[in-house]
Amino acid sequence: MCALFPGDSLGRENTIFQQFTQHIGRQIHKDKQAFSQANSCISWFYKLEKTPPPAVQGISWNTTPSSQLEVDCLRDYPSGMDEARADFAKTQSLLSVSLTFYEFALVADRNDDATYSPTELQDLLRSLILSYHEGEPTPNQVRALTERFDNWYRSRNMDALMQGMSDLYERGYRVTPSDRVELDRVMG
Repeated sequence: MCALFPGDSLGRENTIFQQFTQHIGRQIHKDKQAFSQANSCISWFYKLEKTPPPAVQGISWNTTPSSQLEVDCLRDYPSGMDEARADFAKTQSLLSVSLTFYEFALVADRNDDATYSPTELQDLLRSLILSYHEGEPTPNQVRALTERFDNWYRSRNMDALMQGMSDLYERGYRVTPSDRVELDRVMG
């Protein structure tokens, strides 16, 4: 009901929390898929390299891929194993950033009520080197948070993210058991 009344603080803060964590969650889902694909292809290329070639190749030998994984790996990594390994490292790094940012967003909700109180929101924005203006429209704050995530994600700016987390920790914020459960759910 609070979400129906934009002037209501609880609805406003809940909206910011929900939209921010959902934005990060969508990226985590994409990152997990990309990471899984790269990992599967590394395994597939490794097995391919370890499999001895057929003793005799007849005239009708067919190089048509035999599985969807083979099709995907040959399409996504035409240069083979080295290209898959490079993508694996990249996707692993991006997944690490998105998961850490999600943890950060959860930690900023100090009391685990799925809302950012005015103090939590102020601390969150400050720790992300963003300005806080009481009464600023919710869409502007959501946009500022998601843009910061997108920028730091693209640049894999883990240093700034960890500095922000450190700032929250210095203010008494911690990873709670509830945060841990949610992180395990998202990682699963």
